[in-house]
Amino acid sequence: MHIELQQGRPTDIKNRQEKEIAVYDLLDKLHIAYQRTDHEKADTMEACNEIDKILNVIICKNLFLCNRQKTRFYLLMMPGDKPFKTKELSSQIGSARLSFAGKEDMQKYLNTLPGSVSIMGLMNDTENHVTLLIDKDILKDPFIGCHPCVNTSSLKIRTADILNVFLPAVHHDFTEVTLTGE
Repeated sequence: MHIELQQGRPTDIKNRQEKEIAVYDLLDKLHIAYQRTDHEKADTMEACNEIDKILNVIICKNLFLCNRQKTRFYLLMMPGDKPFKTKELSSQIGSARLSFAGKEDMQKYLNTLPGSVSIMGLMNDTENHVTLLIDKDILKDPFIGCHPCVNTSSLKIRTADILNVFLPAVHHDFTEVTLTGE
């Protein structure tokens, strides 16, 4: 896989999905600088390892979760190499019986599909159905790696820009969680 690092949005957008272009439009409107790389479909953490090296950032593991009743939805951002233990998170957010939300809910609230979930999808959650949870280790890094709602491109964005500019612009905040994977 040959991957090149680019500054900002692609110059040729004719074969891009509308939801990807919407991410670039919003980031540009907010004056958030980002680096981008295009690549083959990357829908697993293993596939993201090569991309991580090019971007010089760790792409977050993004898990879309819900409670058993499907009345609460959560987007969890955590380091890709950290194991996820449902019980550990449930106790911190006071929501028992967490499970992975379905493809339909992912599409409905984030306008993404499995393998493409990222914080950028929160721009599509205009009624705030999704609560953002961020593992404390993600907050330590100066940059966040994520997909622009498709898994054939990846972005590198300053963590401070995500927290201080992007999240307020899309009317979301976050809850910090501590996951050990034990």
